[in-house]
Amino acid sequence: MKNRLLQEKRDCLLRILERYAGLVVAFSGGVDSTCLAAAAHRVLGEKVLCVTAVSPIHPARERSAAVQTAEAIGVRHVVLSARELEDPDFLANQRGRCYICKKHLFEEIWKIAGEHGIETVVDGTNTDDLSDYRPGLKAASELGIVLPFLEAGLSKTEIRHLSRQMHLPTWNRPSMACLATRIPYETPITRQILEMVDKAEEILAACGFPVCRVRYHGPVARIEVDPAGFRQLMSDPLRRTIVEKFRDIGFLHISLDMEGYVRGSMNRNGA
Repeated sequence: MKNRLLQEKRDCLLRILERYAGLVVAFSGGVDSTCLAAAAHRVLGEKVLCVTAVSPIHPARERSAAVQTAEAIGVRHVVLSARELEDPDFLANQRGRCYICKKHLFEEIWKIAGEHGIETVVDGTNTDDLSDYRPGLKAASELGIVLPFLEAGLSKTEIRHLSRQMHLPTWNRPSMACLATRIPYETPITRQILEMVDKAEEILAACGFPVCRVRYHGPVARIEVDPAGFRQLMSDPLRRTIVEKFRDIGFLHISLDMEGYVRGSMNRNGA
């Protein structure tokens, strides 16, 4: 029954995409946007254009992965230099930060869409995203961004299943989020903080923790990983290596969050 429901949702998704003469996909190279781009390419072929934003708020490893993934699925691809760090309202890091960022992004993507004569922009938001604080959805609504996964009722798990059926390299890729989500609201965003967090997560990924977050709390780095990896993380010499490398980055204290990785943990109580 579950497989039948998934196929019905897949068919619904394809029918939704068939409505359009051409599509621009907001493309991060993650699970959702890759599945959406591949499905759109299946329906519309060369009438699909993927646009990836690059800036200091995006982890370096994800930028290169997006380019490689677009090549792998054979879709047209453009890289956009985003300018969030030029906006003082974004840097102030209030709770509406994501709205400001998405508004800038979608406005730039619409410009590219116009240059290519495409009248529809789509985003990979799924039903799971409705359970978290997502001010970026307001920006999508205001700027007329189409959300096919929401219309088809697809969850993150279902998108992973579809991606696996489509033999996409991203089907089991860890969830992605911009580096600004590692910084507590009210703490001003700086390029230095973003670089510290990016380097710290690169270290953890290289040590065998691809699903991780390093939350920035001034001199303190709060590590979130799956609890199943606690024993490995706390075992020497790996523990000492991580501490030393984090201190080289600039953190004075390195802590392990006993709850483990929690999506959107920085949204609790406005923290």
